[in-house]
Amino acid sequence: MKQILVTGVAGFIGSKVAQILIEKGLNVVGIDNLNDQYDVSIKHWRLNGLREKKAFQFIELDIESSESLVSLFQKERLDAVIHLAARAGVRDSIEVPHQYMQTNLMGTLNLLDCMKNFEVGKLVMASSSSLYAGQPLPYNESLSVNTPLSPYAVSKKSAELLAHSYHKIHQLDVSILRYFSVYGPMGRPDLVIFRFIKWIIENQPVEVFGDGTQSRDFTFVDDVAMATIAALKPVGYEVFNVGSGRTPTSLNQIVSWIEEYTEKKAEIVFKEFNNADILTSEADISKARKILGWNPTVSMKDGLHLCIKDYLDNIDFAAGVNL
Repeated sequence: MKQILVTGVAGFIGSKVAQILIEKGLNVVGIDNLNDQYDVSIKHWRLNGLREKKAFQFIELDIESSESLVSLFQKERLDAVIHLAARAGVRDSIEVPHQYMQTNLMGTLNLLDCMKNFEVGKLVMASSSSLYAGQPLPYNESLSVNTPLSPYAVSKKSAELLAHSYHKIHQLDVSILRYFSVYGPMGRPDLVIFRFIKWIIENQPVEVFGDGTQSRDFTFVDDVAMATIAALKPVGYEVFNVGSGRTPTSLNQIVSWIEEYTEKKAEIVFKEFNNADILTSEADISKARKILGWNPTVSMKDGLHLCIKDYLDNIDFAAGVNL
């Protein structure tokens, strides 16, 4: 492979994937529509680091525009597509479900059509652990995922099925990655890790939905990026969990560790739990270990420390990011 298309390249995972691909000697064409679902300044922050690389080309493009995608595929010789562009988040999807289906399903359809028509045979596509709602722990890829709790989960399940049909009919080679609570330095400001760090450092109340005992399989972004790149190998059609491989961490524990590292005491405001959320998540990652040869390496405590250090190192920028 010589040139990879990364959709959603200004996103948290996309920018890290692009960075590592370039370090491995590949060329990256990155596309993103730079929408304002969260503070766009952090997306430009990520892009600025990539634009310094000769092997990186950025095109502002919306996957909902089939015409724009066709033009891109006509111009560029692509060897594979890593599809990370999406509307993300459970709660927002309840407010604007049509937008989620339009981007996550129809945008994916546009991309799959281009791959078919321009003979780009390999797709790595981001999905979500939110599909496992109501299933027994730890979540295994063989479990039924037919009881989604949010339009976001519905859109991701639908995109998986669409990719499967293109694999069967058009022989696309597809790796589906179900990500588990990705976090890391300069992560999404709409998620708990960035918010908790910012609130505690700035001596603001920390908002926790529920009693804080709910837990997640938090997975460090570098580990997630390495899994994503490993999934470029030919697999036919496979679904892989991408989690930490460790015991889930509660929100209360996250707050406690941030307090320890920052030497600050948090004021916690508990709010009503959202029924579209899940109480806990835990990934069985044995399949990714076996087939992709991937193993996560960063512990939750070490990863959180890196997040806090990065926030403090870039505090003039980070403090201005809107939540």
